[in-house]
Amino acid sequence: MEHHTILQSVPLFADLSAHHVQALAKSCTERNFAKGEEIVRQGNPGVGLFIITRGKVKIVKRLDSGNQIELATHGPGEVVGEMAVLDGAPRTASVVAEEDTTCLVLASWAFRSFMESHPEVALQILPIVVRRFRETNEALLNLKASVKE
Repeated sequence: MEHHTILQSVPLFADLSAHHVQALAKSCTERNFAKGEEIVRQGNPGVGLFIITRGKVKIVKRLDSGNQIELATHGPGEVVGEMAVLDGAPRTASVVAEEDTTCLVLASWAFRSFMESHPEVALQILPIVVRRFRETNEALLNLKASVKE
C-alpha cells in the first residue's frame, strides 16, 4: 500500500488535503520490527514518530525502582512516539513490538516543519497526546493502588 494511502487512513492525518498528505508521505520511511524488538527506548531523544501499519506494540515505562509497567497497547492506524517529537524532550517510555510490526517513520524535523506550516495538524494531535497522558496517569494510579494492598 502506498504511504499516502496509509496516512489518509490514520485519524491524525485523515482531515488533511490529498496534497498535504502526499507531502508528508514523501518524508516517511518504512521500517519492520521483529516481535520483542524495541522500537523506541525510554530516555533516548525523539528522532521521529511511528505510524503503525501492521502488528501491535506495547508502551512500557521503566520506573526508578527498576520495575516496568505496561501503559498501553497500540495497533494499525495508531501513532506512537509523538510526545518526544512535539516537545523535544527524551522519550518518556519504551515502545516494544508485541508481534512482527511494520511502521512508517516520520522524522521529527519533517513533522515539526509540517506542523509549522499547517497548524491544524497540531490541533488534531492534541487529543492523542491528552489520551496518552490519561493512560499513563491511570496506569500509575493502578500501580500505586496495588502497591498499597
